[in-house]
Amino acid sequence: MEDTFGRTITYLRLSVTDLCNYRCCYCMAPEGVEKIAHGAVCSLEELRDMTAAAVACGVRKVRITGGEPLVRRGIVELCRMVKEIPGVKELCLTTNGSLLGPLALPLREAGVDRLNISVDTLRPDRFRTITRLGELSQVWEGIRAAEAAGFSQLKLNCVLMGGVNDDEIEDFVNLTKTHSWQVRFIELMPMGVCAGWDRHTFLPVETVRQRCSELEPVGAEGVASCYRLPGAAGTVGLIAPMSHVFCGDCSRIRITADGKLKPCLHSGEEIPLRGLTGADLVQAVRQGIARKPERHHLERRGGSEARRSMNEIGG
Repeated sequence: MEDTFGRTITYLRLSVTDLCNYRCCYCMAPEGVEKIAHGAVCSLEELRDMTAAAVACGVRKVRITGGEPLVRRGIVELCRMVKEIPGVKELCLTTNGSLLGPLALPLREAGVDRLNISVDTLRPDRFRTITRLGELSQVWEGIRAAEAAGFSQLKLNCVLMGGVNDDEIEDFVNLTKTHSWQVRFIELMPMGVCAGWDRHTFLPVETVRQRCSELEPVGAEGVASCYRLPGAAGTVGLIAPMSHVFCGDCSRIRITADGKLKPCLHSGEEIPLRGLTGADLVQAVRQGIARKPERHHLERRGGSEARRSMNEIGG
């Protein structure tokens, strides 16, 4: 299905929980966030049916997100249910990796095709500072388990923050010399707790190319512009929602854990899906796609127009 600006919508980001076992400094306050009521969270069956309605509207790729999706009870079964929907060609999952160790193989067997693992620093002490609750060793354990389970070409997501982790750019890039990973640098977006941070914290991903001039362009993958060091096993992806708006090519919609369709991450627009079934549910998804805005307005004062934090929307 196309939206009103001629973009074909093929990609659903499905949030399964607002909960997370981290309290990352750019995502949550130290005390965390107010949890939505247990009864407000969609059941596995509801999430499956909403996904099936999106697939009926042309979605072919589904990414499971959170919060941290691996804290959701029944996550492996949900992945199996989603992958069994006729028309789902690719099932991906984004995780902080801390709980991945024992779940990597079950997720692979349930049909998950690809994993993105969020890691914003390679230094254990800094990792504790950024996440407030995390241990970097658990992430490395999860990465090893994922590779052992057969997940190839892992993607490591690093949110680039000036004065916080930009002194590790070269260290991250060097990981690709011997690993067939894609290390992805993502521009920090002014939403939630970080909306009012000093402007120098919001670095353009072009900083990566300036620091690593030997990177050579090798095309694009989705919203990421890809580069490679000469002779490297992996690649570097640069994702620039701030400095190079890619809304014109956006093919995604989002469904939150409490059953709201968001046509755009940064819009305040939300279409209720919960309680709908059959043709009514499909029609609501179609209406949501039709209401997808032309672009975000992050450059405006106040940043994102979304009324929720990232963990509530789905990372």
